[in-house]
Amino acid sequence: MRALVTGCAGFIGAHLCERLIREGWRVTGVDSLEPTYDTIGRRSRIAAIATTGNLEFIEGDLNRIDLRPLVVDADVVFHLAARPGVRASWDDFSQVADANVLATQRVLDALVGTQRTRLVFASSSSVYGQALSFPTSENQRIAPISPYGVTKAASESLIAAYVSQFDLDVTSLRYFTVYGPNQRSDMAFTRWIKAAFQNQPLTIFGDGSAERDFTYVEDVVAATIRAGEAAAGGHAVFNVAGGNPASLQTVFNLIETFTSRPVDFEFLPAAKGDPPRTGGDTTRIRQVLRWEPRWSLEDGMAAQVAWIRQALNLD
Repeated sequence: MRALVTGCAGFIGAHLCERLIREGWRVTGVDSLEPTYDTIGRRSRIAAIATTGNLEFIEGDLNRIDLRPLVVDADVVFHLAARPGVRASWDDFSQVADANVLATQRVLDALVGTQRTRLVFASSSSVYGQALSFPTSENQRIAPISPYGVTKAASESLIAAYVSQFDLDVTSLRYFTVYGPNQRSDMAFTRWIKAAFQNQPLTIFGDGSAERDFTYVEDVVAATIRAGEAAAGGHAVFNVAGGNPASLQTVFNLIETFTSRPVDFEFLPAAKGDPPRTGGDTTRIRQVLRWEPRWSLEDGMAAQVAWIRQALNLD
């Protein structure tokens, strides 16, 4: 099988490339590596994957490069490229829209007329906004409360339109709060674990009462590959969630346990666009794709703490 992975240098994208290569896929990865966010992390991830010798890497912007030859040559396009971050999306919506919506349309345009190429799109639980019920099913209304969530919802709508008019085969996966080793430096778990090791306060937006459906990155990758291997028959949408939402206090307790450091906190005003609670219903993906999460929060947190401990040379 041949895969095209956009956003291959990102947190999830790099894990996906490594797993695909291990499973014998031929992988082409595209990433802009522009100095916008986590540039050092993205370059180091690509360098690590390149050591396997099984990744064809193309540095370029999806809105500028010729995608058609790359798409035609692939069995599955895993479209993970995006400008991430709910809080950051308020700062420059035009850039977020370019990276998330316009780039998705270019991928869709390149797919039109292909007979065998399947698309897996990385969406987000942010499309739900402040959900009306928990666990939240894919049938619940989409009502994003952040510019980032708006771009993911708009991309899903674009996909639905293209599928209806051009008979494409697309699966959208709504990821819920992904964490694990090699996570971006700006993401909460990485920031908090590093702060604990360095005896600094953990910076919290809001009062710390939020609850999230944390999903370990290897589980997310497994669901993504499963979606790539299964025919959608139009536009299929699935939640990808850990299945056991936890409070931030639970996370803080685990950080104390696994770092063996007491933690203190610095509270900041609640961030716009962050819902107080998330929780994904995974009934559909369990039934259709036969996927279910395997990692507990405790095991996943232990793995991420071990990765950061090594990165900080604390062993």
